[in-house]
Parts: sequence; structure tokens; C-alpha cells
Amino acid sequence: MRYLVIDDEPITHQIIAGYCRELDFMESVGNCYDGVQALNLLAKEPVDVLFLDVQMPKLGGFDLLRTLQQRPLVVIISAHREYALESYDFDVCDYLLKPFGMARFLKAVEKVRARLAPEPEAGAPEVPQTLVVKDDKTHHQVPLHEIHYIEACRNYCIVHLADRRLMTLEKISAMAEQLPDDAFVRIHRSYIVAVAAISAVRAGALQLGERELPVGRTYKANLIPFLKK
Repeated sequence: MRYLVIDDEPITHQIIAGYCRELDFMESVGNCYDGVQALNLLAKEPVDVLFLDVQMPKLGGFDLLRTLQQRPLVVIISAHREYALESYDFDVCDYLLKPFGMARFLKAVEKVRARLAPEPEAGAPEVPQTLVVKDDKTHHQVPLHEIHYIEACRNYCIVHLADRRLMTLEKISAMAEQLPDDAFVRIHRSYIVAVAAISAVRAGALQLGERELPVGRTYKANLIPFLKK
């Protein structure tokens, strides 16, 4: 991380340089003792973070920030508390009150590193691997690969598994929302089937092993993507 110290007090440069020598990822770009020197250097060198004093001759810290069209990240270093509120108008990462020790300096550095870290790429949404089915008194966590089809019967649903059935008062529309679209398909107002369980398709019906289920006219279009596969 490339840093620049801008402060009219040499001791501040020495302290920060000493702290940064302990950190392998910190690289000094230089030392400036007023805002004008900093402007000249920033025009030539890329910088990740400024350690910036507020009160300096020629051009103060806040005046420097107002001048810069593109600012590096900023950590204010000052012996005066009264500038803290104004400093956050410039979206600074931190405000170090002199004198500060290594621990407090490291905290400021970590804030800068967090701001410099790239945004994590948005991955594909996590696909559920189970369905929670609540019967009268028990919540069952059912692996999706065990579900053959779901059947709506009046005010309840039956989840047909490979070796058993579960009954739940949940509506079939609510259950459909919990299932991955690429593994289950609604074929009828009363049926959701697992694509992997379909053994044959014919006009108006599906075959799931020895069981035949009707395909509703308004749901036929749902099957087209799977038939094309």
C-alpha cells in the first residue's frame, strides 16, 4: 500500500516511518511538509493513502483536499480534536489524534485496507439442497433428491418420497417457491414433480415410474425447457 505523509512536523514523519517499517505491505512514496509540496508530488506519483495534518503553512490539509479532484484515501493526523467533525465531510478513513501509538496506527491502517479491498464478486445464489416439511408436530428436513412429487389435496399437501409420504398443511404454491426451478416443475394445479423422477412424457400426462400424473393445459409450457434438454 503506497502512502504519503503530509505534515509540517518532522517528528510525525519519523514516527509513521518507524511504524510502517514493521509492515511489509506499506511503501512510502515520500514526505511532504505542506500542501503545495503534496500537490506537486501527487501529480507525479500514484498514492493509496494520505496521512494528512490539518494545520500546515501555505496550504492546510482541508484546503489540499478541496483542491484535489481525485483524492486518495485519507487518514487525518492532528493534535486538535476540534477538526474531527469537519474531517468527515471529506469521507476520511480515520482521525488520529496526536500522540498516537502503534496499536492505534494499525487500527487506522486496517480501515484503509478494508476500503481498498475489492468488492467480492456476486456468486450464483445458493441452491437449496433440502426442503423442510412440517407435519402436525414435527419438522422434517428432506433431501431434495428423495422427493418424487408433491400433491395438493384439499387443504393439505402430500410430499411423495422414494420410500414414504409426508403430509403438511402448507399450500402447494408456498412449497413451489422453496424449490429450485431447474429441478422441479409445476405440471398441474395439484402437482409439482421432480424432473429427475420423470420417466416418460406423453400428451396430457407424465409417467413417474408406475405412477401417471396429469399435465394441466395451462402448465404445459412449463415442460418445454426440460423437453428441449
